[in-house]
Amino acid sequence: MNEELNNVLDVMEEDTQKGKFLTFSLGNEYYGIDIMYVTEIVGIQPITVVPELPDFIRGIINLRGKIIPVMDARLKFKKNPKEYNDRTCIIVVDVLDLSIGIIVDAVAEVLNISEDNIVPPPNLNSGGRKYIKSVAKSNDNVTLILDCEKLLNENELDELMIANE
Repeated sequence: MNEELNNVLDVMEEDTQKGKFLTFSLGNEYYGIDIMYVTEIVGIQPITVVPELPDFIRGIINLRGKIIPVMDARLKFKKNPKEYNDRTCIIVVDVLDLSIGIIVDAVAEVLNISEDNIVPPPNLNSGGRKYIKSVAKSNDNVTLILDCEKLLNENELDELMIANE
């Protein structure tokens, strides 16, 4: 009986999160992450550099005793670096049994986006940009929805797991 109740509660929780995306900005562009991956949002904090990681992996942070690798979304998406300020945030996501912090310019809001307003990304010879899952239309904006499980390739994930040990 308890197992059935837990299954129903899990489905209800998934339903309440379906179509919800945490949106953030990098310059004038907006991105979204499915809310089910997001565990928390924290302000920028001191980052310890770990040698021999890709440039976009800024290092690690100590978040209440838990060591979290942190990547800079600007650098991952091949944008110009920007100095961190009081609006800079770290979005902590759980992906493939690993917590990762994503540094963004600013968190915008949680949007409810219906499936009718989500379309596949245009095929623009996007070889390395497999992490763009879809494009959402909301109000007059376009939001690129990220596939958290494809933000890092297998080699990058392996390096992070080693750095996290």
